[in-house]
Amino acid sequence: MRRNQVTRRVLCSSMLAASLSFATASAMSAEQERGFIPRLVNSSTIPASGDVNPYGVAFVPDGFPAGGAIATGDVLVSNFNNSANAQGTGTTIIQLTPRGTLAPPGAATTFFTSSLPGLSTALGVLRRGFVVVGNVPTTDGTINTIGQGALQIVDRHGTSIQTWTDSVFLDGPWDLALDDHGAQAHIFVSNVLNGTVSRLDVAVGSAGVTLLKKKTIATGYTHVPNAAALILGPTGLAFDEENDTLYVASTADNAIYAIAHASLISSAVDRGRLVFADAHLRGPLALRFAPDGHLLAANGDAINADAVHPSEILEFTKSGRFVREYNVDSSQGGAFGLDTVADSDGRFNYAAVDDVTNSVSVYKLPAE
Repeated sequence: MRRNQVTRRVLCSSMLAASLSFATASAMSAEQERGFIPRLVNSSTIPASGDVNPYGVAFVPDGFPAGGAIATGDVLVSNFNNSANAQGTGTTIIQLTPRGTLAPPGAATTFFTSSLPGLSTALGVLRRGFVVVGNVPTTDGTINTIGQGALQIVDRHGTSIQTWTDSVFLDGPWDLALDDHGAQAHIFVSNVLNGTVSRLDVAVGSAGVTLLKKKTIATGYTHVPNAAALILGPTGLAFDEENDTLYVASTADNAIYAIAHASLISSAVDRGRLVFADAHLRGPLALRFAPDGHLLAANGDAINADAVHPSEILEFTKSGRFVREYNVDSSQGGAFGLDTVADSDGRFNYAAVDDVTNSVSVYKLPAE
């Protein structure tokens, strides 16, 4: 997106402040009022199987091939728990179709049912026609039976065509970010079981995705069992293509790090450069870019929990300056997956899940 388009997007988004439960505008600084303020609509993420606990969310991007079960502009959500709410046992990716309107999306329908349980926040869509999804499974919903997990490649018809496992590079794939160039892509994966970030270099063709090279590009993130959240470790990833920098939300460290030269480095750094670690963080999970170039992080409330500020999305600059925060739910533990994407016409799309209500909120910025 060109910089003048970004400026217009920020000006438009600032006019939507009344739609959220923020502090009054008079109490905000001028800097805060210029921040990204999404206007939200809402839909259930519970499919016919009853799976709950939505984790990952991803938009189907522009240029996605026609003729499949999903299309450009659709929203996909992965479920981590089954209908009994047992952690690491959910098997569905649900599909919503906002169709570019400001009306609420339709009811959740099932796009994909996995044979591998515990679909995680590691969910992304390659524009040549494939969905990438990770899983971190359990057999009884507890950390005692947690498994290594895998990455699956799913075609646009909802069929799993490839499964990748690796005890080093895919050790609990918890979240991912894509650097998608069409015929080639980098898939960055955060591994919650060994506290690392991997880069998978792939070629993308009409029949599938070929894994060319695997590298560990960062190590040293704290990863620990957690009674409420199952496990804490590196989670959200956001890739800045212009500066070749990968941002990492390390939940247990309660901090955001940056890995320089992420698409090129061949040896691992120790977590990377510390970007943001102030008291507004409460166990950051998903991480994405706002249209103004700031970062958005979902607070999972597993670290530094505060009943006054539950289930928050934070906005802060890439230099580590806090901008604003808002709640997606009045209870703790609601904020988890989020995604952002710019359409070819410059419109900006934003989606965030709410684990408490098992729903997803979706917004598309209107045309000027």
